[in-house]
Amino acid sequence: MNQNIKIIKKLSVGFVLLMLFACGQNTEEALAEYPQIYLDPTSRIIGQLAENGKTESFLGVPFAKPPIGELRWAPPKEMLILKGKFHASDFAPACMQADRITKWYKNVVRGFGGNPEVIKAPAISEDCLYLNIWRPKTLGVSDQALPVVVYIHGGSNKAGWSYEPNYIGSNMAEEGVIVISIAYRLGVFGYFSHPEFDHSNFGLLDMVEALRWINRNIEAIGGDSERITLMGESAGAGNIDYLMAIPSSEGLFSRAIHQSSGSAIFNLSTKEDHSTLGVELEKTLLVDQTENISDRLIKLPADRILTAAEQVYEGHYFDNAVDGKSVFEPLMETIKNKKLHTVELLIGSNQHESLMYLDENLSSEDWLETQVSPKSKINFLPLLDQLASDRDKLNLLTTAQSFTCPALRLAKEFSMMGGSSWVYYFTRQRQGEMAASMGAYHGAELPYVFDTHDDWLPTAGADRKLTSIMQDYWISFIKNGNPNRNDMTNWPTYNLESSQIMMLGDNVLASFHPSQIICELLDPS
Repeated sequence: MNQNIKIIKKLSVGFVLLMLFACGQNTEEALAEYPQIYLDPTSRIIGQLAENGKTESFLGVPFAKPPIGELRWAPPKEMLILKGKFHASDFAPACMQADRITKWYKNVVRGFGGNPEVIKAPAISEDCLYLNIWRPKTLGVSDQALPVVVYIHGGSNKAGWSYEPNYIGSNMAEEGVIVISIAYRLGVFGYFSHPEFDHSNFGLLDMVEALRWINRNIEAIGGDSERITLMGESAGAGNIDYLMAIPSSEGLFSRAIHQSSGSAIFNLSTKEDHSTLGVELEKTLLVDQTENISDRLIKLPADRILTAAEQVYEGHYFDNAVDGKSVFEPLMETIKNKKLHTVELLIGSNQHESLMYLDENLSSEDWLETQVSPKSKINFLPLLDQLASDRDKLNLLTTAQSFTCPALRLAKEFSMMGGSSWVYYFTRQRQGEMAASMGAYHGAELPYVFDTHDDWLPTAGADRKLTSIMQDYWISFIKNGNPNRNDMTNWPTYNLESSQIMMLGDNVLASFHPSQIICELLDPS
C-alpha cells in the first residue's frame, strides 16, 4: 500500500469522539486536538493530523448537493454551508464508473513485476461530489494566506477518482501549499447528450462548482484567492482547456498546470453529435418510447444505466460538447479569437505516452500511409531511422500527434495572447528490464510531482533527486506563477522567439523538443 495512504488510514474522527464521549470526556476538549476549518462561527469541518505531524487533511468534503434524483443530468446545485460539525476523516465514494482505472493500475503494477492485487477498487456512487484538502500544519503560525493547487484527475472522463494513490496531497502540502483534489461526474452521468436535456457537460459544470466552493471558502481554508492553480493530467488537463475558455469559470483561478493532454483543443463535438448515442441508450433502457422520457430515465437505478452505457458507449470518448449552455464554441475558435482566460501556463508531456496503448496490428508504415501525404512521408523517414524498433517509431509518431504537438500548439497560442508559458518533456524511465519496456509512460510523471512513489515502483536515488527538482519547479509555479528559482536550472519561457523546453529525466536541462520537427511536419502552420 502507498505510504501516503497509510498515513491517512487512521481511526475515523467520529469513532474516536464517540468513544471519548462514552468515557465521559468533554467532546469539545477532544475536538481541540483535531485540525478544523471554520466556515462560519457555527459551522466547521473537522479533519485529522498526519502521523508525521506536518500536514492536516480534510477528506470527503461535499461541495455540491448530491446529483441524484431530479439532479441527475442537471447542473450541480450549490452546497450551502455545512451546519454544525462535519467530520472529514474518510474519502467519499468515487463517481459511477466501471473498472477501467483499476485495471490500468493492475496492468502497470504487473508491468513492474509487482502483485496487481495490491490495487483495490474504490466504492462508487452517484452521490460523489466531494473534495479533499491537504494543508501544512504550520498554517496557523502565520497570517499569510497560502497558494492553492486544485487537482483534476484523468481517466478519459469515464473513470478515475480524486484520491488515487498518485494523487494523495500530503507530501506536496509539506512544501507550503494547500492541495485540493476534486471529483466530477463521469461517463454517461457526466457527459450525456440527449434531445430532451438542455445540458451535456455535467462533469465540467461540477468542476466549476467545486471551484466556486473553493473560492467562497478560500479564506477559511487558509488559501490565497489570487493564487489558485488548476493542475490536471490526461483528461483532467483536457478539461482545464475548457476551464480556461468557458465563461462560467472566469476569475476562479489564476494559473494552470497541464500534464499529458492537449488534443482537446481540436475537439469539434457538439451536443447533436453525441445525442445519437444518447437516444440509443434511451432505447436500450426503456422498452417503449412514450412521453416523459427524461423523467423515466432519471428514475432508473444508476447501476442499470452504467451497465447499459458500457455497451452503448463502447469505444466512445466522453468529450465536452458544444451545447450552448456551458460550452459555446469549439476550443480552437476560442483560442484563435484570443479569448482564453488570462493565466500562466505550465504544460508538457512524456516520452512514451502511447507506448502502452499501441495497436499491435498497426505499423509505423501504416500510420504514415494514412496520416501524411506521400510527399511529406519522405521527410519523416530520416527521423524514424534513428529508432531501432517499429514499436518505438510508432510511439514517437502517435505520442507527437496526440500529446506533444497539441501541447506545443497550445503553449504557442497562449504566448501569442500575451500569456506566459513553460513547456516540459518528461523522459525518466525506472530501473529494470520490465520498467524499460514501459518507458516514460502516460502518467509516469505523477509520482514525481506528488512525491507518491508506490512500494511496487522501482525507485532509485535518481528518482528521488528528480522528484525534488520537479517539485521545486511545480511548487515555485504554484506560488509565484513562474517555475524558476535562483538556485535552479533556468527554465526558459516558450514563445515565438524561443521554443526551448525543459527536459526532465536523467538530465535536467533546457533544450529544443526532439519532436518539434515532427510537429512542424504535421502542422506546417
